[in-house]
Amino acid sequence: MKSRRYPSNTEVPRYYGEFRKDVLSGKIPVCQTISLQMNRIDDRIRDPRYWYDPRPVEAFIRFCEKEMTQTDGSPIVMLESFKLWAEDLFGWWYITTRSVYVDGEFKEVRVLKRLTKKLFLIVARGAAKSMFDSFVQAYYLVVNPDTTHQVTLAPTMKQSEEVLSPIRTAIIRHPGPLLSFLTSVVSGYKGTSISRTNVAMLTPTKNGIENFITGSRLEIRPMTIHKVQGLRPFITTIDEWLSGDTREDVVGAIEQGASKQEDYIIIATSSEGTVRNGAGDEIKFELAKILSGEYQDPHTSIWHYQLDSIEEVANPRMWLKAQPNLGITVSYESYERDVKRAEAAPSTRNDILAKRFGIPMEGYTYFFTWEETLPRKTLSTYSNMSCALGADLSQGDDFCSFTFLFPLQDEYFGIKSLSFISERTLLNLPPAMRKKYDEFLKEDSLIVMPNTTVLNMEDVFNVLLEIIEKRRYNVECFGYDPYNADRFVELWKIYNGTFGIEVVRQGVRTESVPLGEIKKLSSQRKLVFDESIFSFAMGNCMVLVDNNGNSKLYKRRYEHKIDPVAALLDAYVVYVKYQELFK
Repeated sequence: MKSRRYPSNTEVPRYYGEFRKDVLSGKIPVCQTISLQMNRIDDRIRDPRYWYDPRPVEAFIRFCEKEMTQTDGSPIVMLESFKLWAEDLFGWWYITTRSVYVDGEFKEVRVLKRLTKKLFLIVARGAAKSMFDSFVQAYYLVVNPDTTHQVTLAPTMKQSEEVLSPIRTAIIRHPGPLLSFLTSVVSGYKGTSISRTNVAMLTPTKNGIENFITGSRLEIRPMTIHKVQGLRPFITTIDEWLSGDTREDVVGAIEQGASKQEDYIIIATSSEGTVRNGAGDEIKFELAKILSGEYQDPHTSIWHYQLDSIEEVANPRMWLKAQPNLGITVSYESYERDVKRAEAAPSTRNDILAKRFGIPMEGYTYFFTWEETLPRKTLSTYSNMSCALGADLSQGDDFCSFTFLFPLQDEYFGIKSLSFISERTLLNLPPAMRKKYDEFLKEDSLIVMPNTTVLNMEDVFNVLLEIIEKRRYNVECFGYDPYNADRFVELWKIYNGTFGIEVVRQGVRTESVPLGEIKKLSSQRKLVFDESIFSFAMGNCMVLVDNNGNSKLYKRRYEHKIDPVAALLDAYVVYVKYQELFK
């Protein structure tokens, strides 16, 4: 019987074939994004340009099971999910031509090269993602005879230690023959730059983990662009690039330098996050285009595990969609506890839905819980109804927000919001944030002033007045923060008179009491609004509390807009003062 010849451009990969069989039989449920990745692999199998070779995959698996250990020193049994990811990373090849100088002239030769350069792995917390990163880093650090520079990144330096920790444990335990040899103490070695005595050939150092035979090094770098630009790493693992508040595309910065290497590898692993509209979401939009076939990138592999809808949280059988290692690296009991906790403590709901089930949530809920930020459809347009108007005019190149507060029956309040931005502000938005602003524009809660760099308050006043008259709002009183408000207030007084106008200065003295009352109303769902922009602002709200228990509104970053809520606070303060006008 003849042995198989590899590579092959017709064979179905072993571990993918087993996985696909379980999916088609209904044994393993998969989400839409995993299904799209399976379609890409099926197309790859049929494409004669791509070749499959199981030998690098099996070599990687043998190395991990014989030479590596878990963080507690126990033996490794390779997970089926790890085999699937490794096969997608190491198993696929393609043929290209290269000019080689031979006998005084350049000749074109055919070369077999590894297909996958980047592996994106988005999977729920507890899937041992960092362990997979450790295996790949250790494999190339130990087995590769070339001198390589390998780096690992995470939001914090301590978090990066999760990748190096299993390698250090394996070096100490050295369960296999290869690590036993490399970690044995020798008295220097010839032909190298190492002249010290009593050193191990593979050992942790202050620079990371070094292989003194090949001169290769694995080190930790901060997850910032200016710390990784110019590097030429052969192997890069980026951990939790999506789950933290990361505002820089370090994946792109790393790839620019790594592309100088012949067969570089970038592995980006993360669980889903609760911080929206950052660099992570922009990368996800690009990955979604690749999965859907909007543009072709065969060198990028994407395994994005998540639930398809929030309703599937109640179905334990569907949890495998978000956590392929459920029951192995994390127990069903842990998931059950988190589901119960999300129901009992709504403030933890966003984090649990994102981290455990891969459902991207809309920002953190700090002052307002997730339920309180949900818009509710209302049939009322509030025409011919009395209202209090609050204004947060802020800076000329920032949000300029107005919130209308309509007192209803039984202490309910209707809310409508209107915000203005300059055209320059809109054009300078990153793609992920621009998509959110387009949603605001569609619902007519955001107005872009054309051909402007800085908002002109006279133009803002005229447009606002026109909208008030068009919607037939009866504005009884007007509250505003004085910052940058002089010209607008002057125009308001000329047109509407001076009665019912109040200054509401930002700070703990004026904000503490009304914030508490607004919180009580929102917790009882007595704030009725139907606009995404107001929901977005509520989701960004945080509150600073001093030693005396006084509180004031606070936003973490410039792009986390809370201006419509700040305008609501002004409207509520002036409503309370002129409450008799509404009876």
